[in-house]
Amino acid sequence: MPHTLTTSLALALAAATLPAGAALSQTPASPAAASAQNEDARLTAFLDAEFAEYVKTQPQLATRLGIKAGGDRWNDISDAAAKADVEWRKASAARMAKQFDRAKLSPEAQVNYDIWALEAQRAELAYSNRLYRPPFYSRLYSAHSQLPDFLINTHSVADKADLANYIARLKGMPAVLDLALERTRASQAAGINPPRFQVETIIAGSRQLTSGAPFATGEAGGRDAALWADVKAKTEALVTGGKLSRAEADAMLGQARTAILALAPAYQRIIAWAEGSLPTAPSGKVGALTLPNGLAYYENELKLVTTTDMTAAEINAVGRAEVARIEAEQDALARQAGLADRHAFYAERARLNPPRQYDDAARKEYLDTANAFVAHTRTLLAPYFGELPAYGIEVVREPAFSEVAGGAAHASQPSPDGSRPARTYVHLVGTVPDPAAMYTLMCHEAVPGHNMQGDIQVRQKGGPKFRAATGYVAFGEGWALYAEALCKEMNAFPDIAADFMRLDAELFRAARLVVDTGIHAMGWTEDEAVTYMNTTGRQPIERSRSEVRRYITLPGQATGYKIGMLKIMELRQRAEKTLGPKFDIKGFHDLLIASGSQPLSILERRVDDWIAARKTAA
Repeated sequence: MPHTLTTSLALALAAATLPAGAALSQTPASPAAASAQNEDARLTAFLDAEFAEYVKTQPQLATRLGIKAGGDRWNDISDAAAKADVEWRKASAARMAKQFDRAKLSPEAQVNYDIWALEAQRAELAYSNRLYRPPFYSRLYSAHSQLPDFLINTHSVADKADLANYIARLKGMPAVLDLALERTRASQAAGINPPRFQVETIIAGSRQLTSGAPFATGEAGGRDAALWADVKAKTEALVTGGKLSRAEADAMLGQARTAILALAPAYQRIIAWAEGSLPTAPSGKVGALTLPNGLAYYENELKLVTTTDMTAAEINAVGRAEVARIEAEQDALARQAGLADRHAFYAERARLNPPRQYDDAARKEYLDTANAFVAHTRTLLAPYFGELPAYGIEVVREPAFSEVAGGAAHASQPSPDGSRPARTYVHLVGTVPDPAAMYTLMCHEAVPGHNMQGDIQVRQKGGPKFRAATGYVAFGEGWALYAEALCKEMNAFPDIAADFMRLDAELFRAARLVVDTGIHAMGWTEDEAVTYMNTTGRQPIERSRSEVRRYITLPGQATGYKIGMLKIMELRQRAEKTLGPKFDIKGFHDLLIASGSQPLSILERRVDDWIAARKTAA
């Protein structure tokens, strides 16, 4: 998620310890301060050089950052490349430790130092879990859909060179998919099998990606396949913009068509593997405990996600306590609305919104309302933030090849230059949700949540460039969940129903703590988890099923939301209590999201330093 230092490094570091709006002193820096600034600048230069070397090995990251170099290649997903990455990160951290005395750096530069060193440790921990993360295992990040998703939603085409790179990536997809299969088979040989529902999803998605033109023509072809539609649209935009002649466009589309047709055998190999895996694919009880050394694997994932040392049992207990607290708040809000309790409120919402299925009219209504609400919320930000989003933010429909009933919305950052806007993707199939729930979702995914944070992060100036590309689930998702509560504080919600559904969304995240740990550390079956999510988490059955399947294939990730939010709330309460009238909400929020994503331990240290600085300020 996102953050921004919009001034020079020296000014940004100095401003971090001043009250919001305070003028910077014109007094010349002391020799010690000047020395620290020099060391800070030297560290930034070192980290930028190291990060530039790292980006050369990650062409997809380069594309996300708006870097053209490597735009014709995919990341190397081989085991050898992963091992080399870990060794490089460890060596880089060692080089940093040898060349810099951490004690001579300013507090903010020490944060950069610590995060770079921590990333080496985290890379090693993630590598130890690599066998448990085969490329076709994850519900959200399966290779069969992630590669086309990247081309469609991330690989921008602004000129002929970009289009040539797009076509080169199309040509390179079969090799990446085959390597993904090889890695997945290695995991299966070690007893780590994707669950049956995921295998079925892979089959359906692979068939959809290879259906329609150019794989079939005429009436049998139907509409264009997703990649063919995308490359045609991007090519036509170049022609319309005068950046490509019609003859050049036709020639390049011919190359793209050939490359897309060559995907069919690769996807057929995936389908054949998946169909062969179905008879032995597990179902029912499919959590980490069913895998070899699965509990150790899960504990590692919790450390990576929460950036804490909390155990599964502790997280489960927090979840249950939060469920009870939120239900009590819902009861109070229901009484405020003239109803007996939360159960009566839910019943009234169900009466007012009887089940109906999405159609084109409902989809248009949802997108129009969501985009209008996001635009309205942006107008409410100024009293709460010094750093504001600068780029476009739009709510769009999830691509057809990855859209599922009850699927989770998700957000993407804008490109660093703003040419690709920040986007929130929503699944618009299946049952239409309570319309009052949309407002909270937009606060979380768009403004002031992920899209806003991403906008600020990619525009960071002054500090090391790697901070604009480094993210932590507990921080990013914790901020987005905090953003939901902040929308209430900003008076963004139109009525009590919207506020009640904010609590409903928070209840859902609290229930996640119980469900995720239940599945992976306590032996719950899929159906047990779905029942809890449906009855206690108050999610419709299709969404409960979709969410639980996400947790099964992405252990621990769902715990980051509430753990991160609770830490942010704790830190804000600490600051408000300690500072009293000296507490500044704009300064607090900018401290959180204007300098990059960070582990919760480092966030706490920075807030404590900010409190101390403001406490002693005149």
